[in-house]
Amino acid sequence: MTTYHHTPRRPRRLRLVGAAVTALVLAATGTATQAMAAQDTVRKPQSAKTPPPPVPTLTWSDCQGGFECANADVPLDYREPQGRTITLAVVRKNAADPAKRKGTLFMQPGGPGNSGVDFVRNNYENLPAALRDSFDVFGYDVRGVGRSAALTCFDDARYTKAVTDAKGVPGSDAFGAAVREAAEFNQACLDNSGQLLPYVGTEYVARDIDLLRQALGEEQLTYYGRSFGSYIGTVYAAMFPKRVRALSLDGAYDPYKYANRPYDYDRAQYLALDGTMSRFLDWCAADQVTCGFGDGDPHGAFEKLKSDLDARPVPTANGGQANGYTLVYRLMFNINEGKVIWPSLGAALKKAQLRDNTSFLLRPPSPASYDFLGPNVVVECVDKDYQKSLRKLQRNVTANAKDAPLLGPAMAYGPPTYDHQHATACVQWPAEKVSRYDGSYRARGSAPILVIGTTGDPDTPYRDAVALSRQLDNASLLTFQAEGHTAFGRSACATDAVVGYLVDLKVPAAGTTCADETQPPSTTPKTAPPGTTLGELRNGVNERVERIGDVS
Repeated sequence: MTTYHHTPRRPRRLRLVGAAVTALVLAATGTATQAMAAQDTVRKPQSAKTPPPPVPTLTWSDCQGGFECANADVPLDYREPQGRTITLAVVRKNAADPAKRKGTLFMQPGGPGNSGVDFVRNNYENLPAALRDSFDVFGYDVRGVGRSAALTCFDDARYTKAVTDAKGVPGSDAFGAAVREAAEFNQACLDNSGQLLPYVGTEYVARDIDLLRQALGEEQLTYYGRSFGSYIGTVYAAMFPKRVRALSLDGAYDPYKYANRPYDYDRAQYLALDGTMSRFLDWCAADQVTCGFGDGDPHGAFEKLKSDLDARPVPTANGGQANGYTLVYRLMFNINEGKVIWPSLGAALKKAQLRDNTSFLLRPPSPASYDFLGPNVVVECVDKDYQKSLRKLQRNVTANAKDAPLLGPAMAYGPPTYDHQHATACVQWPAEKVSRYDGSYRARGSAPILVIGTTGDPDTPYRDAVALSRQLDNASLLTFQAEGHTAFGRSACATDAVVGYLVDLKVPAAGTTCADETQPPSTTPKTAPPGTTLGELRNGVNERVERIGDVS
């Protein structure tokens, strides 16, 4: 495993135990006015007199399957470009047809927290031939993730306790408990990764990409980024607009709200996720035969199921237990697959109703999940500017739980895991944020940028893609009319548009819409249908491993 190179020092402890935690909870209930005394320090790197960072040297070696791997040393802190370094793990596969080669295609997964190395290795064979022929396909683990000095906060045992104690239907004391647990999470981050925390924000990730571009001998960047990878690409374009050849941003973020108005950004995610869940339950009501869940009232049955599982958790095969929170957590990720998985979700809900622990919705988060979830929280706490007010936090958490009643309460009051559960940690975040990027996002002077949004996306709401396309000076919006997260690999229409853009720089006409979503099959499929990843049936359960479907 790669590490960042410096002499370790024991990080400063954030004393948030005992009386201090009590003070935080009192602040939340109105007897105090300020949650934290610590202030975030944002420092922009590199003055005009600062020498540029050295371009890393990539020494490639075979790493099986035709892939080559290398390590890249980049500055840990770009304010000190000649100082300490962090080592990034990178991978590539050379263009299949050297005569057609146009350069290098950077592939960036979602997250934050997913491995770019694994993203390339897992998805290369499903990429359209035109991309494999035209480009060396390249990926890397961003700083703090995977093989690139992975962040650690809670250890596996502590994370397991957190998700086991969480509820699908939290009680009246849930907010105070959530604040205390988030404070413990933050302390664990300081204890285990304190010297790395300030440097994992997206501005520094974008600077890393520009050094990697140079190390690969590319004059400009060709890039496909999905979900959080779209935000990384957006920041790169904003910082280095003249170095953009082609950026395809799929499942796009509203970058301004993400970074500077995080409560607004979070609320849109809550509503999008609950909207998707509600539409799925409406489909169950309309097609009871195919869905198989709900006995005529799927909405009511779902609410009862959460409560029943909280009251009587289901023992799991490995000696753990699954409750209402487990159900909500799995639905949050698995519903991303779109309509094609709806019959599978119905069957899994019915199994859960029967207390059958073979349901993939009753598999608690595992250590494979924690490797993703820890960095997911940390990076967003560095990137986002939450006000240090627990009163404001409580107002927003309460409103989101109320207005997204299907999945929202478990997310709002759960432990720090995925996007919806970050605010309690981020409001109390103890570390500096020197690597945070706060705008602007115009990318003036860039080549045309392709933004893709899916109208029923439960993870990155469609309106975010619309907002990004308007914030960028030179962007084209491609719309995929569908349920599910992102479009490339799920839609032949969208995939063809992305390929034409990346290979030949053909920008889709304004207003282009794709409407070729794979519809729900009449029965639960046993293998992945064309045009979908259907990760739960192919891989057992979604541990947030990013996969692209094969629509060839």
